[in-house]
Order: sequence, then C-alpha cells, then structure tokens
Amino acid sequence: MNRAGKRWITNINIAVMAVMPTLIISAFTSKATAEDLGACFMVTPSGATVELARLCTGNKANSDERVFKVPIKRRFGRTPVIEVKFNNQKTFEMIVDTGANGTLITQKMANTLQIKPTGILQAQVADGTQIQFPTGKVKSIAAGGVVANNLEVAIAPKADIGLLGHDFFGNYDIKILATEVEFHPR
Repeated sequence: MNRAGKRWITNINIAVMAVMPTLIISAFTSKATAEDLGACFMVTPSGATVELARLCTGNKANSDERVFKVPIKRRFGRTPVIEVKFNNQKTFEMIVDTGANGTLITQKMANTLQIKPTGILQAQVADGTQIQFPTGKVKSIAAGGVVANNLEVAIAPKADIGLLGHDFFGNYDIKILATEVEFHPR
C-alpha cells in the first residue's frame, strides 16, 4: 500500500488473475490488506482492475445466474410455504413438499382454476394408507422463474393448502434457507 491508501502492483504482467475473494498478499511487505475483488478479474498495466466474470466459468457470478430464488412467505410447521402461480393467472400458497412425488391442489384451488377432474390417482400417504384423489390438468405452474407445463395434479377435497411436489421441481436441487427456497438446475 502506498501512503495514499491505494494498492500498487510491481511489474506483474499477468493477463488474468484469480484470487481468494478477501485476500491479496503482497510479497514485498509484511502487511496484508483485505479487499474483495471477486473471483475473476485482471489488472491492467496502469493498475486498473477489470472484472472478467463473463469470461470465467465456475465462479459465483456465473453460477448465481441460474439459481431461482423464491421467498418463503411463512412456514407450515417447519416446512416452507411459497407463492405459486397457476396457468399464468392465479397465485396460491403451496407447501414445498420434498417428500411428495406429485403436486396436490385443494378443491378450492381447482374450482378457482376451473379444473375438471379427468382421472383418478391411487396414492400412499406418509402413514402407509392408500387413498384416491381425482386428477386434473393445469397448463402451467410457476415459482420464482421455475416453470412446469401441462402437469397432472391431484385434487384433495379436504385439504386447506396445496403441496408442490417433485413433478414441479424434480429437475432441480433444492436448498431451503431461512427466508427463501433456492432451485438449482441439475
């Protein structure tokens, strides 16, 4: 560091330099200065820093572009509840159910979306009981940029809230955080 507090580089001619985000080591002084320059950048001969995130692969700037984040509206027990849009028109609260193979909507949701039953689904619930649900088709289900089209959903006549299942997010790894759910494409 010079006396004005600016960083300097001594004859290092490297086109691209990747560093750990918060550590720059100076080989010529005993002091180190923490500075976050990101994971991919270069320093020009005049000492200016140029971001290169578009050229680098595997760094946080590029990987975050494909992560879909959905705010958790509330929790049902400890399970996150998010807002989900159906048929590009109506939004409902849904439980993100990582243990459900398919999506289940309430009778009220089916009525609002004008979904008519087209089949029957035999399902096994968590306690092992076999039950039947009428099924119907939805044109689309969307949450935070993730969209699934033409899904057959189960309709639960007595449920108060729907369950968002693997038929919606099965191509994503899910990360449940304190305030949001992240969908990471596989």
